[in-house]
Amino acid sequence: MSRARTARRIAAGAAYGGGGLGLVGAAAVGLVVAEMQFAKRTVGTGLGDPPRADGLYGGEFNGTEQGPGPLRLAMLGDSTAAGLGVRRARQTPAALLASGLAAVAERPVELRNVAVSGAMSDDLDRQVGLLIDGPDGERPAPDVCVIMIGANDVTRRMPPTQSVRHLTSAVRRLRMAGAEVVVGTCPDLGTIEPVYQPLRWLARRVSRQLAAAQTIGVVALGARTVSMGDLLGPEFAANPREMFGPDSYHPSAEGYATAAMAVLPTLCAALSLWPESDRLDVSRDEDMLPVAKAASAAAGQAGTEVTAARGPWVLLKHRRRRRLPSEDPAPTEPAQAAADLSGP
Repeated sequence: MSRARTARRIAAGAAYGGGGLGLVGAAAVGLVVAEMQFAKRTVGTGLGDPPRADGLYGGEFNGTEQGPGPLRLAMLGDSTAAGLGVRRARQTPAALLASGLAAVAERPVELRNVAVSGAMSDDLDRQVGLLIDGPDGERPAPDVCVIMIGANDVTRRMPPTQSVRHLTSAVRRLRMAGAEVVVGTCPDLGTIEPVYQPLRWLARRVSRQLAAAQTIGVVALGARTVSMGDLLGPEFAANPREMFGPDSYHPSAEGYATAAMAVLPTLCAALSLWPESDRLDVSRDEDMLPVAKAASAAAGQAGTEVTAARGPWVLLKHRRRRRLPSEDPAPTEPAQAAADLSGP
């Protein structure tokens, strides 16, 4: 069965209450049990909590009291969204995106990161509640949210229909609250170095199928997706020692910067801040496609954006990456700044 057809079935099962549609047959499970146990012992361990990066970025863009207030950016998801594996708040993807967004918008950005290491998609409902539910009613929604989720759903074998159902429910709540949403889809787990065949092949297959199904589900709600793929392409394959952190599973500071550079254009485009329009550039193999076909293509090519166009048709885009600001993007919130300065 093609990836597009499988993704379409998963997304349909999520939307209409289908059961736990599996990504692979039961026969494949026996082939990978031993290697899965080995992989669990050798990756993703030995790291402390990620640094907190909440605060105000781009304080130099503060204008008059009559000017617009800060843009509100929220980050949701798992350890990748939280920035597990780096030592400084300014090295987390949320901080990098907040700094980049402030530079493009020439406006301060208030960042709140509610992502949690180890989270699966069923934690997104709680995370959304932290952003929009208050003791006296609803809080003002963020202007834009970035969600990175899916890897733990695969490794802990959450049924993909459930995974997509939880994600689309979270996106729907955020969209109804007035937020723009960008989803970094499930990364290609076949790139993890300690994972060997046949688990590597299986991990790549199931993670790409989930990524495609995530895209189908959330684009219909007005969100945009960016394919995390093999955590953004040939840089990771060519330089795994530099791009992966000490656990050989989570990105290093350089790896997170590469990921953030790929997400930033879509983040800015969601707020109509990016100089490139949503018109197609055929010189970069951009196209208008049925959503399932576009989702399948994006899952296999990291850094690809999918956004709604007309009816069942979507835009498949390859936006030019912009280098992130070179200056120190530490938040201006005094407590966080002091914590950074006192760190190692």
